Amino acid sequence: MRFLGNSAPPYELTYDDVFLMPSRTRVESRSDVDLSTGDGSGTSVPLIASNMTAVSGKRMAETMARRGGLAVLPQDLPLEAFTEAVEYVKSRPLVAETPVTLSRSDSVADAVVLIPKRSHGAAVLIEDGHPVGIVTAEDCQGVDRFSRVTAVATDLFPTAAADATPRAVFDLLTAAHAELAVLVDGAGCLAGVLTRSGAVRAGIYRPTVDAAGQLRVAAAIGINGDVGAKAAALVHAGADLLVIDTAHGHQEKMLDAIRAVRARELQVPIVAGNVVSAEGTRDLVAAGADIVKVGVGPGAMCTTRMMTGVGRPQFSAVAECAAAAAELGAHVWADGGVRHPRDVALALAAGASNVMVGSWFAGTYESPGDLHVNRDGAAYKESFGMASKRAVAARTGHHDAFDRALKGQFEEGISTSQMLLDPARPSVEDLIDHICAGVRSTCSYVGAHTLAQLHERAVVGIQSAAGFAEGRPLPTGW
Repeated sequence: MRFLGNSAPPYELTYDDVFLMPSRTRVESRSDVDLSTGDGSGTSVPLIASNMTAVSGKRMAETMARRGGLAVLPQDLPLEAFTEAVEYVKSRPLVAETPVTLSRSDSVADAVVLIPKRSHGAAVLIEDGHPVGIVTAEDCQGVDRFSRVTAVATDLFPTAAADATPRAVFDLLTAAHAELAVLVDGAGCLAGVLTRSGAVRAGIYRPTVDAAGQLRVAAAIGINGDVGAKAAALVHAGADLLVIDTAHGHQEKMLDAIRAVRARELQVPIVAGNVVSAEGTRDLVAAGADIVKVGVGPGAMCTTRMMTGVGRPQFSAVAECAAAAAELGAHVWADGGVRHPRDVALALAAGASNVMVGSWFAGTYESPGDLHVNRDGAAYKESFGMASKRAVAARTGHHDAFDRALKGQFEEGISTSQMLLDPARPSVEDLIDHICAGVRSTCSYVGAHTLAQLHERAVVGIQSAAGFAEGRPLPTGW
């Protein structure tokens, strides 16, 4: 990466402050671009779902890994719950989606609660493991909530073998003028579902898998207590990558935590952060981190900069930390501050190997929260910062009342925020499509077939606020 005119500005830069220059290219199509990363995470697209309670659960982990990304389960998750989540994710198929299921005794009210947990808007009615019907959100409209689902289910639905190719399923659905096919195994039992868009995505994305061919999942861990033992337990439970996480990563306690985990020789990549300087990056890598997480204060749920004045504009932080990490054979993840596909592309151009996404992914079907509807009829989910009063209260629930009250005095983050589901892109898969299309197009403009070439060839210019505003579309005119 170099700056236009080969002169870096004497001030710090956010993503909004910069743009990329188009260059002469040999990239003939966006499909010629390889978005896989080489940082040991195994991702084939450079996207990581943040280790926030409102973002990453087992459903998010399953979907992110199936589409080539990765989700980091939060550190507040008890070991038993983490183990259950990992077992779930690793048991999921690489192509078929996991449906929600209903039995004949379930009510329409049960269906109404379950169906919004899947972006395809349907639940499968099963009997003795065999699919016998489909219930959609539309089927439940205007129906007595105490009715049985058998009153609204349809027993006419496309089925296909679990090992059918995505193209074959797509052709089946096209011929049937349907959007959802039920997949069954050799015994006729439910094996999953596949939509037309899911079939297409199976031809675009390469799942993030472990050595056994199962979907990967990552785990976050704090810097308090016996960090080495906690890390070992998480890896034993199936974690494929560890994120040692604290708001201020450039501290002695973090360095001790990294050393303790590295000493266990767990044979998984170690991510540590957060920092925003070359010095912090070098110290974390020297302690044993393979990947350094970069970002203090750019997240939508974070109030650190307003509370403390501490932080650094994210583009400058990523660029400096990535350069320092590269000198040591390590990598960085850009954590926070992305609100458009261009921001992801700029983080990668600055040298990040992966980009962490939090609040943007919180407003999707796959995030763990319940789906709500506001007074305007818009669907939303609640998001909150991991240093907020709400998160601190959940984290200290086992402490006595005085200690909970004491820790509650120190919070930096939004405790509740409505993250609206984009009607055009309500699923995290829709957002992955949206982001990856943008990044692929970035690479074609820059002349890069790979993310490494994107960083190498990127020419970055500085723009005014008016320059950024000029690039915004005006869908309603002016």
